[in-house]
Amino acid sequence: MSRLAESLFALAITLWVGALWAIGYISAPVLFASVADTGFAGSLAGKQFAIVAWLGIGCGLYLIAYLLFREGLKAFKGVLLWLVLLMLLLTLAGHFGVTPVVEKLRLDPAREVVESVVRSRFATWHGIASLLWMIQSVLGVALVTQVVRK
Repeated sequence: MSRLAESLFALAITLWVGALWAIGYISAPVLFASVADTGFAGSLAGKQFAIVAWLGIGCGLYLIAYLLFREGLKAFKGVLLWLVLLMLLLTLAGHFGVTPVVEKLRLDPAREVVESVVRSRFATWHGIASLLWMIQSVLGVALVTQVVRK
């Protein structure tokens, strides 16, 4: 395996896991604490979460390709591939499944009319998105730990 491919492997993990932690646990909380308009803060945070999702998709696909090229089907017997696959699946579920629902509820024109119902649904879906993000973050720590051990 080339040194470039190995370096890109380490860089992809660093970018993905670092972005998950930096945006989810530093940038987004600072936005909501600093910007008075929570709708605007949410919009900015959403844009950052989307960037991290696309970064994760790209990094995840590279990591899977790298591991399969390096180890072949034996990669399925190792923890690394499964951690990456789980993280990628959670990223896809969050970005293409949960985020569109949250955005629709956030921008619902009838929001004022049925405020309590929409607010409740928004809170539920936002909680699901947060849970997916947290699980990805923990899996990211496990991924980094596995790589450092090797």
